[in-house]
Formats: sequence, C-alpha cells, structure tokens
Amino acid sequence: METVTKKINDITMEKQNIKLIDGYFNVSEAKDVIDAVLDIKINHHKLKRLSITEGNSEDLCEYDSGRINELIDAKLDAQSFFNDARLEGKKLKISSTITIEIEE
Repeated sequence: METVTKKINDITMEKQNIKLIDGYFNVSEAKDVIDAVLDIKINHHKLKRLSITEGNSEDLCEYDSGRINELIDAKLDAQSFFNDARLEGKKLKISSTITIEIEE
C-alpha cells in the first residue's frame, strides 16, 4: 500500500494505491479470484438498489441495475476467457491496483 501526498497551490491532495491482485495463477485460481471480486461488486450494487427501492417497489433504479448487468456481463466474458485459457493449457497473470484519491 502506498500513500502519496502532494501540495499544489496550497491544496493538499492525497492518493493511495492498493495492490489488490498481483501474480500468476492457474485458470481455476484466476477464475476463483475474479469471480469473488465480481460477486462482491454485484452484491454491493444489489444491496444498494434494495435500500433505495425499499418501500417503493415501482422504483426501477435503472442506473444501479445497469451496473449490475455490466458486472454480470463481465463475469460471463471472463468465464469465456478462462475456458479458452484452460483449453490452451495457459497460466494467467493478473495485476490489479486500486487508486483512491481525495477530491474536493
């Protein structure tokens, strides 16, 4: 984890980088890692949608539903990618860094 602090024109900006995933994986391990990350994000948006629509069943909450659909599609695309890699007997390298920045 790395935190960088910069002062620009009397404004302090902070940025943090978290190395979330970094390494080589066989297909099963890579699938498990990516599925877990995507499942957490999908569940986050489902819970957010539920809390917004609670008490108002007619609220479609389309933005959140759209993001859920994007993540489900990404999971399906990843499945296809993993299947192809498995058929070819490949190992996979996954790198993922999360950048968090304070905005004013």
